[in-house]
Amino acid sequence: MKLFFTTLLICYTLFTKGQNNMAYVAGGKFIPLYGSVDKNPIPIAPFLMDKTPVTNQEFLDFLIKYPTWQRQKVKKIFAGENYLEKWTSDTNFPKELQNSPVTQISWFAAKEYCECEGKRLPTLNEWEFAAMASQTEIDARKNEDFTREILSGYETPNTYKKEVGISKPNYWGIYDLHNMVWEWTLDFNSIMISGENRDKNNTNLFCGAGALGADDLMNYAAFMRYAFRSSIQANFSINSLGFRCALDIKEKI
Repeated sequence: MKLFFTTLLICYTLFTKGQNNMAYVAGGKFIPLYGSVDKNPIPIAPFLMDKTPVTNQEFLDFLIKYPTWQRQKVKKIFAGENYLEKWTSDTNFPKELQNSPVTQISWFAAKEYCECEGKRLPTLNEWEFAAMASQTEIDARKNEDFTREILSGYETPNTYKKEVGISKPNYWGIYDLHNMVWEWTLDFNSIMISGENRDKNNTNLFCGAGALGADDLMNYAAFMRYAFRSSIQANFSINSLGFRCALDIKEKI
């Protein structure tokens, strides 16, 4: 009975907020690649996450409503020189990219988009928790085929040109967490990987030596994501970096 009413609450939340493109992630506990020294599992509360990355068309709708974030109007402190560089103008992009993930978006712009939608960027732990699921397993990080498929996608060029939602969804019903674009998280730089992990003052370097701090040294795909995040800044606009949004759920199952 409790599960029934909780499901009704979730459906009501989705309906009232108009978030019909969001998936429910039940939450749980997991040990991230870079956890605490005692390796205690981190609790993840239930949350909603966009099923697909934000597309160029969706971001265009945002820019029309909030023109201060258009390429020629955005304050440079909030967006680098590459911000929306592949767009042909402030409100036009190559038509073949209409349903592809928007990239060359700064953290500031991604955060503003989500907040204007009544959402937020997912936290790093929420994103990693959702991304460790394969099509059939909540935690597939020990599955070599799963990791191999992710790594092969990281080696494929121009994946930002792919159309969102075409691949098969994972256990939670979420698409394209891998093999498309890197994605911003709310606290993307909360974990710094130093080139020399004994140097606690230098947080600007990243390389393979940082893997010494990993809880699971076999999880190379996750290590690449942590290393990438530690190398960027909030105003960076990268061709292979997009985002999606998340939403809190107060009730727990």
